[in-house]
Amino acid sequence: METKNMLDEDSYNALLKGNKDWVAGRLKEDPEFFIELAKGQHPQVLWIGCSDSRVPANEVTGTRAGEVFVHRNIANVCVHSDMNMLSVLDYAVNVLKVRHVIVAGHYGCGGVTAALSKHQFGMIDNWLRNIKDVYRLHSHELDRITDETAKVNRLVELNVIEQVYNVCKTTILQNAWKERSDLQVHGWVIDLATGLVKDMKVTNSGAENLGYVYELNQKHAAY
Repeated sequence: METKNMLDEDSYNALLKGNKDWVAGRLKEDPEFFIELAKGQHPQVLWIGCSDSRVPANEVTGTRAGEVFVHRNIANVCVHSDMNMLSVLDYAVNVLKVRHVIVAGHYGCGGVTAALSKHQFGMIDNWLRNIKDVYRLHSHELDRITDETAKVNRLVELNVIEQVYNVCKTTILQNAWKERSDLQVHGWVIDLATGLVKDMKVTNSGAENLGYVYELNQKHAAY
């Protein structure tokens, strides 16, 4: 037990040392780095990604602090009952005025793999139902895939596509598009084996591709 605690303490202290090393490295590159960083943020990108520790937004995109606004959850899900995601989206679009919203998944996603199983994992099962719903929508394709790895990775792709669609259906995006022409929503999948991004080619820059039932063009007085 004592050995385990020592290991835990070492890993924690490594974080503090890592912070000091990071600060020293930035100051060596630019003595004014933190002075400028403290003045505010002006990111052009909102990243909605998976919580998986292997896909940090800044490292994947080669960007620096202050350049990407980030929201992450298990399996990069965007649902209209998630006030956390909606609040981040609203702030990014309407206050920070980002120009790009990227929904980023990754092959071998543990959340997607779990959603494909029949196991119960606890509270997360309620969250994973959103991914099971994606499977239901595309079961005609996914049921034909016999290789489990291929099935997981295809569901990863389809999940990204559906979450892009969900972002576009929000009133946040639809209202922003009425006033702006420089806002785009993209879908990416990261290949952990290569580090490279696959653009799913589902970029949207307006509400034209939404189904009729999702179009919100008029406002009515409250009942």
